[in-house]
Parts: sequence; C-alpha cells; structure tokens
Amino acid sequence: MRATCILLCFFTFLVASSAHPGKKKQYKPCKELVLYFHDIIYNGQNAANATSAIVAAPEGANLTILASQFHFGNIAVFDDPITLDNNLHSPPVGRAQGMYIYDTKNTFTALLGFSFVLNSTDHHGTINFMGADPTTLKTRDISVVGGTGDFFMHRGIATIATDAYEGDVYFRLRVDIKFYDCW
Repeated sequence: MRATCILLCFFTFLVASSAHPGKKKQYKPCKELVLYFHDIIYNGQNAANATSAIVAAPEGANLTILASQFHFGNIAVFDDPITLDNNLHSPPVGRAQGMYIYDTKNTFTALLGFSFVLNSTDHHGTINFMGADPTTLKTRDISVVGGTGDFFMHRGIATIATDAYEGDVYFRLRVDIKFYDCW
C-alpha cells in the first residue's frame, strides 16, 4: 500500500511538471533600477580626480598605464560615483566600490567584483555584483548576488553597457538592474 502511494505521488509529480513541455517560465522582476557609474583611472597626472587605480600589474609593468596585451594581469580597485543619469557632475546617490581583474590574454575581458553603496533619500543599502565582463560586447549581464538595507537578500541580473569611453582614463557604465528575488 505504501509503495503504491509513493509511486502514485511520483507519477502525479511527473505529470504535473511536464504539463507544458517546451515552455519556459517567464519571470518578472520584483524591482528594477537603472544607475550609472563613472570610473576615472589614475594615470600618474590626475590624482585629484582619479576614482580608480591599478594595484597590480604584470612584472615590470607601470602602475599608471594599463598593460598593452588586452590589459592582461592588471588589477584595479575603484571607488566611483554613482548617478541617476549619465552626467558625471550630477549629484551622486552612492559609490561603486570594488575591483576589476583583466584575466584574458586574447580579448578585452575583466572579472568584476563590486558593490553599489547607496545612501540617498530613495535608496539606502548595498547591492553586490560578481561576474565576467567581456567589454567589447555592447551589453553584458552580471549576477546580482545579494544586498543589504533596502536590497536585503536581493538577487538578480544587471545588464551593463559602456555608455562612454575616453581612452584608458575614463569610462561610464549604464547598469540596468533587475531583481528577481526580493525579500
């Protein structure tokens, strides 16, 4: 009797889980946010304005100039302003703090690990990001792996796009955040 009940429950589960074969469930975000962060890399002459710096480089390399071969081996840390629009001089709503590691020898790609530390009237807390950034693509997705405050235990996807690029000194990223797990 017990074995029959277990088999019946198992087959009911199989039938219920295959009711819509081939259809993928569409998830809707529970919260969305678009922010911009502005990175000004230290180049040896802009200490007053720089928001990031190279802290490690290939042997013999200069810490004020990114390595020539796809920046491979460079590690930079940053403390960049975050704004609601693409204007560097807009009032900041927080800081992007973390690092990028150039980890590929044959194309421009970086491993990103950073947090948005938000402290504005609209948002208070952190959003944590982690993922690969193949910078030559128009848009890239990285994981939102958690947060604090208004974003406690939030998870989702951030689609990033390079919104501006001025050589190896300045870039601006548009970050379109979609949370799919909100507590």
